Amino acid sequence: MVDIKRPAKSKFRKRLRTALVIITGLVAVGGITYGLTKMKPAAPTLDRSTAVIDTVKRGPFLREVRGIGTLVPQLTRQIPAPADGRVEKIMIQAGVEVGAATVIVELSNPQMEQQAIDADFQVKAAQADQDNLRVRLESDTMTQQSAVATINSEYSQAKLQLDTDEVLAKQGLVPELLLKISRSKVQQLRALAKLKRDQVDALKVRAGTNGVLQQVSVQVGQQVTPGFNIARVADPASLKAELKIAETQIKDVRLGQNVAVDTRNGIIQGRVSRIDPAAREGTFVVDAELTGPIPASARPDLSVDGTIELERLSDVLHVGRPAFGQGQQTVGLFRLSPDGQDAVRVQVTLGRTSVSTIEIVSGLKEGDQVILSDTSAMDSYDHIRVR
Repeated sequence: MVDIKRPAKSKFRKRLRTALVIITGLVAVGGITYGLTKMKPAAPTLDRSTAVIDTVKRGPFLREVRGIGTLVPQLTRQIPAPADGRVEKIMIQAGVEVGAATVIVELSNPQMEQQAIDADFQVKAAQADQDNLRVRLESDTMTQQSAVATINSEYSQAKLQLDTDEVLAKQGLVPELLLKISRSKVQQLRALAKLKRDQVDALKVRAGTNGVLQQVSVQVGQQVTPGFNIARVADPASLKAELKIAETQIKDVRLGQNVAVDTRNGIIQGRVSRIDPAAREGTFVVDAELTGPIPASARPDLSVDGTIELERLSDVLHVGRPAFGQGQQTVGLFRLSPDGQDAVRVQVTLGRTSVSTIEIVSGLKEGDQVILSDTSAMDSYDHIRVR
């Protein structure tokens, strides 16, 4: 069999076709790559079930601020130690209702107790001296009366003797004066003894007023000095609410504004009665005087929520507060398309704020739906899909 050589021209054509195919492929790949680089990234998708969406409304707008706090008594009584003493007994613990005569703590002071006993003995001794003096004075009076009778019988003997009789008669005033002095001494000692007994009795420290025992500041065996605060009693009928309001929300709070205090077992109406002049740890303390009925469950130190009514506006464009952005700011919010399938970022100027709503100054109109939940993960996009 004889091989037939192909012409060189045929090989050249074949190579040319191969080169053209390769070049065409490279051009196509390059074109596709270039086209892909020019394409915008696909819009991210937001799951509607995880988003908070609200509709812009126009109408009444109630501005409020909210703070947490506690109920505190307006009337409290600090109970001081009446004298030096040692705590022997603590009769009741905090939280118990007490009366004015309720004994809270018993103190002991042996020196004071001995002084009271000595004072009682002094009274008894003075009383005995008074009784002896009375008997002696009665005896002296009888003696003088006998002498006067004798002198009277001898009256006719001499004028001089008569003068003597008159002097002796007047001497009856001297025993009476001694008796008055003795009586005064007994009364003084009796008053001193009562004082000492009262001081000993005061070692049983009493509440002194009706209320609820809030705190006992001593322990058994503790030595206390006069004036040391042993306990604190509060009047549960004089409660007020102390609310903590953030610095960013305090500027519109005014005295006299209405307050709703939530005890979690009822709402108590009140009004702002005092505003702290300075912030502490980023909050202002606002006192709310309670004007409505106080439920039986309300007690000092009870945790409460308070909502202060700032103002009522009649015709305001507003929407729920977004997860980001404060009042008097311009922020980007995603506004949904009419079919709800897409959302576009728009610049919205926010105005006055309330607890859960905020005023719309510009950027949205009534009926618009916007996404209020956090979309910070999509900050690089101006368009998203909603499914």
